[in-house]
Amino acid sequence: MKVVVVGNGGREHAIAWKLLQSKQIEQVFCVPGNGGTASMENCQNLPLTVDDFEGIGQFAQNNDVTLVVVGPEVPLAKGITDYLQSKNLMVFGPTKAGAQIEASKAWAKALMQEAGIPTAKAAVFTEATAAKSYVKAQGAPIVVKADGLAAGKGVIVAETVADAQAAIEAIFQGQFGDAGRFVVIEEYLTGQEVSVLALSDGLTVRSLLPAQDHKRIGEGDTGDNTGGMGAYAPAPIATPALMERVQKEVLEKAIASLRKKGIDYRGVLYAGLMITPEGDFKVLEFNCRFGDPETQVILPLLETPLEELMLACVHQNLGKMPPIAWKNGVSATVVAAAGGYPGEYEKGKVITGIEQAQALGVTVFHAGTKLYQQHVITDGGRVLNVTGVGENFDRAIAHAYAGIRCIHFPQMYYRRDIGHRVKGNG
Repeated sequence: MKVVVVGNGGREHAIAWKLLQSKQIEQVFCVPGNGGTASMENCQNLPLTVDDFEGIGQFAQNNDVTLVVVGPEVPLAKGITDYLQSKNLMVFGPTKAGAQIEASKAWAKALMQEAGIPTAKAAVFTEATAAKSYVKAQGAPIVVKADGLAAGKGVIVAETVADAQAAIEAIFQGQFGDAGRFVVIEEYLTGQEVSVLALSDGLTVRSLLPAQDHKRIGEGDTGDNTGGMGAYAPAPIATPALMERVQKEVLEKAIASLRKKGIDYRGVLYAGLMITPEGDFKVLEFNCRFGDPETQVILPLLETPLEELMLACVHQNLGKMPPIAWKNGVSATVVAAAGGYPGEYEKGKVITGIEQAQALGVTVFHAGTKLYQQHVITDGGRVLNVTGVGENFDRAIAHAYAGIRCIHFPQMYYRRDIGHRVKGNG
């Protein structure tokens, strides 16, 4: 099989890496890929952009590509699946109609309310005055969200009414571009966030291992939200009993509700949950693709060949597959970011020490990197994900940190407390 992977982040490097572990996969092509995918055997970067649907389609047809796997949410929201399917290509990823579950927080909130999925109380606004009045009446802390896609940065947890009103003003004034045409204001929930990524063929839905991400830039979960600074799996707080409830009360209800709307959802359905101190849960959001950096800790533990699961979703026979098989042990990843991220940062810094890190047995997934004159250089905010696997969290986390300490580039930043909730848990 030949597979095209659309995207250029750590998630896409992890997907390509996992696919290439299978004897069934002859070649992976990445659009546009990064420095890591450019360095893998039987993997080739293509000089195309993720929104060049015609170019991707033409390449796939001309090169007998079996499957196109779409990593990021933006091309899914723009309808890449619909376009490629119209060219008789097989695609892993929902259609434009299905991708609304991430592309519009207001649409997703309405779906949850209709389906009876537990979620935070919320209201949707189209202009600032009404939104500000609502916040004043509700009080703080409160959560302000840009409705559309904002690269994981469109959610503001406001500690005061003034902060919330400033966030509303910024969103409606275009801080997140088109993503801010509507604002969703939600009650503030306390607890721990957990990412549950599931695979669906439109009829059956099966969850992968639950993971926990670290969204904030600062240690102790402080500072601005980011795309994610590190993760681990399986998250102990998502107990088997809780996962059983999530399966019935969230995943199956969501797929049934989508089907009721005439949406045949094939791909990843990702539920971001808040687990309350009492052990209950509410859905914070849905995403229409693999999480990043959660993918970088889930896929190293996956035993079942990834392409078999993806093809089962595409062919709508996921229900006939045996249970998903997992390796023993746990996994943790630490993100090395550019100085200044998630604000302004510089690109083009030479990265050293990746080979030394890999010699320790960690896996280094590239995110914002590219190859330039035989050097790997920085090319994004989140630059690398260093993933360690071990029989317990202390070992996996220590492994990841031993790896990241080998790596250097100017102004490199990483959190030193990834996995703080599970350290000492054996």
